[in-house]
Amino acid sequence: MAEYHEPVEELTAQDRDFHRALASLKEEIEAVMWYNDRAAATKDPAIKAVVEHNRDEEMEHAAMLLEWLRRNMPGWDEALRTYLFTEEPITEIEESATSNETPSKDKAPSSLNIGSLKK
Repeated sequence: MAEYHEPVEELTAQDRDFHRALASLKEEIEAVMWYNDRAAATKDPAIKAVVEHNRDEEMEHAAMLLEWLRRNMPGWDEALRTYLFTEEPITEIEESATSNETPSKDKAPSSLNIGSLKK
């Protein structure tokens, strides 16, 4: 297990699970980087195919960990909903989100603005 940054006896079971998930996410992202570098450097198409397959598996694992964090660790849901699957410049998203601006024309509205059909 990765080193804790605080005395382990001061961490709750939930905090230790957060640590496990975050450490695992870091390891999965590192593995993506390693496999991607190897695929980029090899001249052998068979090795390239294998390491690209392995890289893509690590991406899947990282995505699964992100989803667990989104569901369980406060802050992740809001951050991921703010930044993922958007089209506007990444560095401008936070400003738009905190200023309550109308989404840019490239970003789909969250509703059709027709009101409720319930009586």
